[in-house]
Amino acid sequence: MKIIIDDLTNEQSQDLIGLHLADMAGNSPPESMHALSVDGLKQADMTFYSAWEGSEIMGCGALKELSQTEAELKSMRTVEKHLRKGVAAAILQRIIDDAIERGFTTLSLETGSMDAFKPAHRLYERFGFIVCGPFSQYKEDPNSVFMTKELTCRV
Repeated sequence: MKIIIDDLTNEQSQDLIGLHLADMAGNSPPESMHALSVDGLKQADMTFYSAWEGSEIMGCGALKELSQTEAELKSMRTVEKHLRKGVAAAILQRIIDDAIERGFTTLSLETGSMDAFKPAHRLYERFGFIVCGPFSQYKEDPNSVFMTKELTCRV
C-alpha cells in the first residue's frame, strides 16, 4: 500500500469522494452532514491523502488546518473491497505523523453518532482520540460525535 498526497485530479479519487458523500447523506440528516466535496477538499487549508495498491485506490483521508496548532481530520473512507485490511489505520497514522511534523498539537474530528459510524469510533479510540465537545465551527448536535487527540512531538 502506498499513501500519497493527492491533488484530487484523478477520476478514482473523485469517485471515492462521491461515494463518501452519498454514504454520508444516507446516514446523516442534511443539517448534520459535514462531509466535503472535491472542491472543498481542494482548498488551501486542506491536505488530501489517498492509499493505493498499484493503480487501484483503497481509501482516503484529509487534514484540515484550523490554526497554527490545531487541525481537523476529514473525509476518512475505505473502499468496501479493501475493508479490514488496515487501510484506514495506515491513512490515519500517516495523517497523525504529518500533523506532528507540521507542528500541530491538537487533532480533532467530527463523525456521526449513529450505528453506521461505530467502526470509525473504535478506530479513533484505538489511536488515542477521546470524546470532546464541539470545536471550531461545529455546534452541539445529537447526530455528531466530536473527538480529539493531543499530539506530541517526536523526540
